Amino acid sequence: MSKILIHCALLSEAQTFINFLKLKQNNSVQNLPDGVKIFEDINGEYLLVVSGIGRDKTVKALDFIYKKFTIKKALNIGIVGCSDFSVKIGTLFCTNKFLYQVNYGSLTTVDTPLESDENLETLLVDMEAKYFLELSKGNCDDLYVFKIVSDYLDAQIPNKSFIISLIQNVYPKIKKYL
Repeated sequence: MSKILIHCALLSEAQTFINFLKLKQNNSVQNLPDGVKIFEDINGEYLLVVSGIGRDKTVKALDFIYKKFTIKKALNIGIVGCSDFSVKIGTLFCTNKFLYQVNYGSLTTVDTPLESDENLETLLVDMEAKYFLELSKGNCDDLYVFKIVSDYLDAQIPNKSFIISLIQNVYPKIKKYL
């Protein structure tokens, strides 16, 4: 059965989806890359993977997922830094498609956190989306990258409860695309 994949770097980014979709951690998957967590619903419709931050962890996790499962739709969901102080914290963006009632924003994926927008040519910056799209394009046609503004290029990751509240606030808008 083909599944809907939800990819998050952090468990706090995934928590809202785990709660609302009633996902349970699957500890029976063999040879899972270190640090990767997989969650599934009872009907086998949703597969949520928490990879960890950055290129290497994202690539290892998604390479494993696409070899082991058939995916019909894939979503990358997470927090993002923003270079424009006029954009409110908590604003939802889709960075790879124009969607009704969802902001569109340009995104740069970096390998180390940015603390300045000096050489940044896009509105948003993250550490996984580019790799999510590269790995997913050959395995799935229906792709979405949803990002929620959490900071203005702070190198420090926001605390877990703050991230969870940001994702909860935009969950109804993302849910339509699951």
